[in-house]
Amino acid sequence: MATNSKEKQREYDAKRAGRTRNFTTIVYPESAPENWLEILQQLFVPALVSPLHDKDVNPTGEQKKAHYHVVLMFDVVKTIEQVKKVVAEFGGVGCEKVNSLRGVARYLCHLDNPDKHQYNESEIKQFCGVDYRGLTELASDIDESAEELLDYCEVNQITSFAKIRRIVRSSKPEWAQALRTRSIYISMTLKSMEWEITHGIDRGELQK
Repeated sequence: MATNSKEKQREYDAKRAGRTRNFTTIVYPESAPENWLEILQQLFVPALVSPLHDKDVNPTGEQKKAHYHVVLMFDVVKTIEQVKKVVAEFGGVGCEKVNSLRGVARYLCHLDNPDKHQYNESEIKQFCGVDYRGLTELASDIDESAEELLDYCEVNQITSFAKIRRIVRSSKPEWAQALRTRSIYISMTLKSMEWEITHGIDRGELQK
C-alpha cells in the first residue's frame, strides 16, 4: 500500500510539474481585436489589465510600442500551452508564468520602478472579483492608510467606527484595506479619542 501511495504521489507531482495558476501576457491595441476587453471579460477568468503603457521607453531612449499588460489568475493550475490558447482568443502576444502575483500586479503601474513612468492605478481594469488594492498594498502602505484615516477622524471629530466605515465606502475606497485589516487598532484609537473628547482632554497638552 505504501508503495502504491508513493507511486500515486509521483504521478501527481509529474502531472503538476510545470503548471501554475497565474500568467501574464501583452496586448497591442493595433493588432488585437477591437473588442478584446469584452472577449476577455466573457472568458470569466479573474484578470487584471494595466492602463495603456504609452510612455514606456527602451534603455536606448526609444519609445516602446503602446501596449497593455494582462494578468490572468486561474482557479486551477494550467500548463503554459493551455493558457496560450486562452490568450490567443483576445489577441495577447506571448505568455509567461508569474512568479510573484503581487510583484507583477504592482508592475502594472510601475509602483516599484520610480525611474519609469508612473501610471494611474484608477485605470486598472479588474475582472471576476479581483481586488487590485488587496493584491498590491504592502503592510507599510496599509499602516500609512490607517494613520491617514485616523488623522481624518481626529480633524473631523469622528469617533464612530460605523460612520467612518460609511465614509470609506462612499468616498474613501483607498482606506478600505486598512479599515478591514487594522480594524482593532482603528476601533481602539477611536474609543480613546471619544474618551478624550468626553473628558475635555486638550490634544495640544498631550503632545507637549
